Amino acid sequence: MATTRAPSKQSVVNLWDFLVKGGIADLTRTPSEIIDTGQTRELHRYDKVKGVRNKGIPVLLVPPLGSQASCFDLRQGLSLAQDFVNRGRPTYLVDYGPLKGVDRKVGIEHFVNDVLPPAIRKVTEDAGGRDVHLVGWCMGGLLSLGTAAVHQDLPIRTVAMVASPFDLSKQPILRPVQAIGRVTRGRIVGSALKVAGSVPAPVVSLGFKATALPTYLKKPRTLWSRREDREFLGQVQAVDHIMNNMLAYPGRATLQVYQRLALRNELATGKVQGPNHLVDLATVRVPVMNIAGKSDVLVPAAAAHHVGELLPNSTDVRLPLAPGGHLGVLTGTKAPETTWVEIHGFLEKHDRKR
Repeated sequence: MATTRAPSKQSVVNLWDFLVKGGIADLTRTPSEIIDTGQTRELHRYDKVKGVRNKGIPVLLVPPLGSQASCFDLRQGLSLAQDFVNRGRPTYLVDYGPLKGVDRKVGIEHFVNDVLPPAIRKVTEDAGGRDVHLVGWCMGGLLSLGTAAVHQDLPIRTVAMVASPFDLSKQPILRPVQAIGRVTRGRIVGSALKVAGSVPAPVVSLGFKATALPTYLKKPRTLWSRREDREFLGQVQAVDHIMNNMLAYPGRATLQVYQRLALRNELATGKVQGPNHLVDLATVRVPVMNIAGKSDVLVPAAAAHHVGELLPNSTDVRLPLAPGGHLGVLTGTKAPETTWVEIHGFLEKHDRKR
C-alpha cells in the first residue's frame, strides 16, 4: 500500500511564512531619491553603492502604464535596478504613480511628449550632460521608442525593450476581441471607456492574470509540490505582489491602444499619427533591441520581433529570445543570466559613441 510522506520541517516553515506570516520574499525597494516631479512623473535616482566605481552612461528605466514601477525592482536578490547599481551604472526610474483626477484622461501622447522628454533631460543634466540609455518593458518600450522617433533632439543613446508588441495580428488571444471590434466598430468598448474615464486597477490586474490563467489555476498544487523550495515561494510572492497591485489605466490611452493598435494594428506599419506628431519608426537612428519571451502568450516573439522590419535607419537592431512569459522574461529567476545579460551587453557596446 502506498504511503504518504509527512511534510518536512522546512516545508512547514516555508508554508507558514508564505501563507500566515506575510511572505518570504524581501520586497524592500532599492534605495533611491526623487529628483524631479511633474504630472504623472516622479523621477528617481538610485543611490550609489559605496566602493563601486561609476561605469557607463546613465540608464532610465521606463515601466508600462498600469504596472507598478517595481517590475524593475521585484525583490532583493532579483532586481534589475539593483543589478545596474551594483555594476556601477548610474540608474534612474520614471514612475507614473496612481492616477489622480485629470490624470485619468491623458493619452499616449502625454507620456511621449510631457513625461519622458523632461525625465530624459533631467537625467542628462543630473549625470553631467551625458546621453541616456532607455530600458522599457512592454508598453514602456513602445513609449521609449516613440519618444526617440518624435523627439530626435533628445540625448537618447539606445532603446532596449523587453516584450514590447509591434504586430498585434500575431497575438492569438486578441483575435476574438478584434473580431468583435470589427463588427461593432469598437463602439461598445469605446463607449464604456468614455463613461468610466479609466480602467480600474482591479480590472487591470485581472487582465494580466488572465493571460496566464492555466498557471493561476494550477497554483495551489504547484505551491504544495514546491513547498520545500523557499526561493521559488519567494518568487511567487513577489510576482503576486505586482499582479495584485496594478494601477488604473488612463481611459484615453486605453481607447487609443484598443482602437489604433489592437483593432487597426497601425503600429505594425511603423507609422502612427498622433494628435500632435507623426510617430514614424523609420526616423529612429539609435540602436534598438527588443527581447521576446519564449513562453509569452501576451506578446509572442513574432509580435515583438516585427519591429525589426520597421527600423531601416537604426544603426544596430537586435531581436533576442529569452526564457519566460510576459513578466518572467524580465523578472524570472532565469532573467539575470539571459535577459539581463543581453541588456548589459547591448548597453555596454554602445556606451561609447561610434
